[in-house]
Amino acid sequence: MMNIWKLRLSLVGSLAIIISLSTLFLTLVLSLLGVMDLVTLGVLVVAFNIIQWLISPYIIDALYRVRAIPESENPKLHEVVENLSRKSGIKKPRLMLAQIPIPNAFAYGSPIAGNRVAVTTGLLKTLDFEEVEAVIGHELGHLKHRDVQVMMFVSLLPALFYYLGYSLMLSSMYSRRRDDAGGGTAVIGMVLLAFSLFLNYVCVTMLSRTREYYADRHSASIVEDGSRKLSEGLAKIVHMTKNMKYVKKQTQNLYAFKALFIADPDHAEADSMAISTVTAASDQKLVQELLSKQITLADRIAEIFSTHPNIIKRLRALQELS
Repeated sequence: MMNIWKLRLSLVGSLAIIISLSTLFLTLVLSLLGVMDLVTLGVLVVAFNIIQWLISPYIIDALYRVRAIPESENPKLHEVVENLSRKSGIKKPRLMLAQIPIPNAFAYGSPIAGNRVAVTTGLLKTLDFEEVEAVIGHELGHLKHRDVQVMMFVSLLPALFYYLGYSLMLSSMYSRRRDDAGGGTAVIGMVLLAFSLFLNYVCVTMLSRTREYYADRHSASIVEDGSRKLSEGLAKIVHMTKNMKYVKKQTQNLYAFKALFIADPDHAEADSMAISTVTAASDQKLVQELLSKQITLADRIAEIFSTHPNIIKRLRALQELS
């Protein structure tokens, strides 16, 4: 049962593992090599990622062809964002439209760009308005919980270790030419870094999945009948994304930001296999058919490397809230 205490323990546990492993391996590598240039490199990597975070909203706007939605263009949607923001206890974010046919939504922002919530053209065409409302509630949950900042921080650590590992590889090649023992030490450090990268990646994806559960819970708490509306919206998003293979190929280069989405486009096809034979007469029938499916071992393994929870587990957690 995905209750609030399990969510909190998972969140805290993921952060603790990520930070402790990163600190441990960084200390070990610096002790083994004694190369202060790595510290300089680390500072540069951190500075680069912080700058990237600050300007990332503008990058995302350019990649996804995002524009602001004037209130005169869609006053009803603006009213929903205003009301749900008030219930969430946060300032209303800028409402944006991404020119993407795949149904999805995402929250993003930075101190210089402010908070933003974007819906895609595909989402507005695919979902009923009440389901769009629940999706927006989910995205506001990310802003409420400061998930953008949290994920920026934990995602910075693997990037730092990638550059450290690359430096170790060069150091190892150079050391082998001078001293076999020194080269061996560098190789050990490189192996340890590779192991650390893997563990960090697994923990980052686990943290990302946990924040999705939190955001789902938030939507259910501020939207009337939110668990039902969000369940139907998620089922339709997964189902429709699977049927848009041609469009997905065109937008595949945009999936570097897939953690922003309410549903992972890369896993939509796998998730929707459970409903590939369903000819539901209604949205709720589609959800019920999904809930009746069993989660296989392959599903559980695939979820470990996904930024989003398995769709069946996610819907079951929403059912518990209702």
